[in-house]
Amino acid sequence: MGEPQVVVSEHDSGESSPVYRRVLLKLSGEALLGESEYGISHEVLDQIAGEIQQAANADVQVAVVIGGGNIFRGLARAAEGMDRATADYMGMLATVMNALALQDALERRGLPTRVQTAIKMEEMAEPYIRRRVIRHLEKGRVVIIGAGTGNPFFTTDTAAGLRAMEIGADVVIKGTKVDGVYTQDPLNHPEAMRYRRLSYMDVITQDLKVMDATAITLCRDNRLPIVVYNCVKPGALQRVVFGEDEGTRVAAEEAEDDRGD
Repeated sequence: MGEPQVVVSEHDSGESSPVYRRVLLKLSGEALLGESEYGISHEVLDQIAGEIQQAANADVQVAVVIGGGNIFRGLARAAEGMDRATADYMGMLATVMNALALQDALERRGLPTRVQTAIKMEEMAEPYIRRRVIRHLEKGRVVIIGAGTGNPFFTTDTAAGLRAMEIGADVVIKGTKVDGVYTQDPLNHPEAMRYRRLSYMDVITQDLKVMDATAITLCRDNRLPIVVYNCVKPGALQRVVFGEDEGTRVAAEEAEDDRGD
């Protein structure tokens, strides 16, 4: 694997503008939990809203695909033994609840937003329309996309990759509870080292938990880079969009032995 290498970020070396102009931010539902077992932490939600606002203020166009694990976790027992497709539709409804909560948090900060869903529920959200998303982004609105792809058996990771390509995003930025991809679980192994760069094949062959295999393959086939970062770390999203050494970047050209502290 080689020795850890120091990477000089483009922002540190004089770059004064974002390196990504249009991003697809994938937020896991679990990231909204905070210290709770299930539900939404309003403190975490407001912090994430502040991070998105920072990026938007830097003239970055932000679309968000959000998961529903924080809500569906509380329904897991009810879904035991249930038909898989039915359970997946329940999970899609959970993502819409999170999307509406994030919209409220952003609009309380004065940031214009739109929620679109892959399943029609027009009383509370627009139907997902690719051209309309792009138009909203061009007008400086944050677009939050709920209900995944609208199909059972597909994760919100796959929805993130699909929507990113449809709207012409420069990168998929995946927000998690840890600041990148590690050699081991950093919560249980303090000596674990963070990968700064990985190739798509590294992720697939080493079964690294970045995104599911379908999403990784989709991004690889379309050469869409992925950055994994800690979405509750202050200033982290801003550093990602400015190209600083934050989180783990996954792309075709990256070296598998590029590890950081």
